[in-house]
Amino acid sequence: MTVRDDLPSNAKRQVLKGAYLTFTGDPFKTDPADCYLYESDGLVVLKDGKVEMIGTRSLIEPELAELDYELTDYSGSDKLIMPGFVDCHVHYPQLPIIGAYGTQLLDWLNKYTFVAEQAYSDIDYAKAVAEVFFKELLRAGTTTAAAFCTVHPQSVDAFFSEAAKLDLRMVAGKVMMDRHAPEALTDTAQSGYDQSKALIEKWHGNGRALYALTPRFAPTSTPEQLEATGALRREHEGVYVQSHLSENTDEIAWVKDLFPGRKGYLDVYDHYGLIGEKTVYGHCIHLTEDEWGLIHESGTAIAACPTSNLFLGSGLFDLDKAKMQGKPVKVGMSTDVGGGTSLSMLQTLNEFYKVTQLNKFSLNAIRAYYLATRGAAESLYLGDKIGSLETGMEADLIVMDLRSTPLIDFRMNTVKDIEETLFVQMTMADDRAILATYANGRLVHARD
Repeated sequence: MTVRDDLPSNAKRQVLKGAYLTFTGDPFKTDPADCYLYESDGLVVLKDGKVEMIGTRSLIEPELAELDYELTDYSGSDKLIMPGFVDCHVHYPQLPIIGAYGTQLLDWLNKYTFVAEQAYSDIDYAKAVAEVFFKELLRAGTTTAAAFCTVHPQSVDAFFSEAAKLDLRMVAGKVMMDRHAPEALTDTAQSGYDQSKALIEKWHGNGRALYALTPRFAPTSTPEQLEATGALRREHEGVYVQSHLSENTDEIAWVKDLFPGRKGYLDVYDHYGLIGEKTVYGHCIHLTEDEWGLIHESGTAIAACPTSNLFLGSGLFDLDKAKMQGKPVKVGMSTDVGGGTSLSMLQTLNEFYKVTQLNKFSLNAIRAYYLATRGAAESLYLGDKIGSLETGMEADLIVMDLRSTPLIDFRMNTVKDIEETLFVQMTMADDRAILATYANGRLVHARD
């Protein structure tokens, strides 16, 4: 794995001084007030890409007395250190068509996505887009993402190569699609198997890279391809599976026509061994009661995509059903892009708050940020590595500017506590609020 030569080394101990916030539990299971730790005068010590120490300044400073370190001062009431955001479902090749006017999902795919993705047969083009994608991701404060590439293996090589230069923890995979798409974007059951197998061997566990088997969605894969995908999963322990599920009512009807022998959309994936731990399905808006139960029982995770669901008119994700009813499931926040309209997790949380309001469930700030950090990490089964600021965790974190615009600056004069502060940020702020982003202990984005 290579790391960009101009990035500062993470070998020297770094100390970040300032207020910090991290999540210590699941605020959907217990009182949100008991699920986070906020320290107004803290120190976060980074060494060898990990959080070495964290705590109040008065407790940590004596531990540093005999140590060599570099101090970065983020103190003051206008800054906050917190875990980097985690995006559980995003299409990096769709960045050039973000914000494209269209109708609903299936027409949008044919008009924009399938046209745009054909360009990724050119690895130089794929690298150029990947470079912009990561720059924008880090500018938005996102340090880990589960990404869809295209059907071209070189699109995966471009993605992971650029991620390695920045030393990022990323999950990604080659789209597998052997029907109902342009010829230039289709593989076969055999070639999809062979190419995915080679990419797993090349990238999975290489540095911070993790591979995801990525059938686009059931309608674009034959039963033979889904069978081959299930075989790959059985052959390669620890790889991920990612796809789409129940995003659009027309899509669900299409799946029923294509797989008449199956009980429903999720049953298609279950039949081929494509549910369970380290499996993430995007959207999941129109699930049946049986499907909710199976997702709960299997440990499958859902990537909620509010900006995309609103933009394409797909529907409203039921967070109350997902987290507060009798069979809660893992849920992580996602930008989707380019069905979504921003890589900013703050803007995504803003839209998710409105979605939950329309569903008669009010999403408070603690629960929202949990879904974008620790909750998303747990949905990717990476909660032991990322998503929290704790000793031994990988040092992926951000520093927020809590007064990033004149109006936010004015509004912050009347906030009463950290929870209100967070809510103001998620309803009013965007990428301008990300003052700095650290990945594996290195500063990889500085706004100023």
